[in-house]
Amino acid sequence: MSIHTQLRPAAWRRTAAAFAAALCLGASSVASAALFEDDEARRAILELRQQRANADRLAEEQRQEISQLRRSLLDLQTQIEMLRGEIARLNGQNEQQLRDLADIQRRQKDIAQGVDERLRKVEPSKVSVDGREFIADPTESREFEAALAIFRKGDFPAAQAAFAEFIKRYPQSGFRPTALFWLGNAQYATRNYNEAIANFRSMLSLAPDHAKAPEAVLSIANCQIELKDTRAARRTLEDLTKAYPQSEAAQAGRERLSRLR
Repeated sequence: MSIHTQLRPAAWRRTAAAFAAALCLGASSVASAALFEDDEARRAILELRQQRANADRLAEEQRQEISQLRRSLLDLQTQIEMLRGEIARLNGQNEQQLRDLADIQRRQKDIAQGVDERLRKVEPSKVSVDGREFIADPTESREFEAALAIFRKGDFPAAQAAFAEFIKRYPQSGFRPTALFWLGNAQYATRNYNEAIANFRSMLSLAPDHAKAPEAVLSIANCQIELKDTRAARRTLEDLTKAYPQSEAAQAGRERLSRLR
């Protein structure tokens, strides 16, 4: 007997219904599982899409930031170049200003030297002759030096005239004692012995402590010897050795005095 004949109609229907229900339940479970898997996949895809979108947005932001940085760097480089140009321009101006300042200082120095030179030509200044210091006008000093230069060249007549003119022109000059000494020597060289003696004595009267005073006394004695006035020469030499005993002129005077005796 087959199963169909063994089952009762009601039982078979229940069995078929249960089987159908089981089939439906199985299909529903499969469909639910498939639906669940599709939702997970969609969510994963959406998440991936969102991550990609976020990555793209971040990349775009980074590209914009990099572009902005590049523009900033270009602007900074431009500013640096402008600053370099400005510094170079300022350095050039400073160098020119330094050159201009140096030129001005040099001109000021030249002007100051010129003024000093002109002042030296006109203003009295301190001079020292034969150990004596005094104030003299520049013209006065030049004329004395010019007369002395003539004497040193050996032009005694011209030197005599130059010193005589100097003494006449500057009667109060600090050069006067020395000028009288050299005038006497020029006159001795031109054999104007009496005039020479007078000028040597004037020099001694004016400056008995003059550095050339011993030589002036010796020169007076020499003039007296040339004039054949031996007695006067002897007295003069004796006065020389007494007044200036340590001088070279006194030593020479002693030797001449010994010959006169």
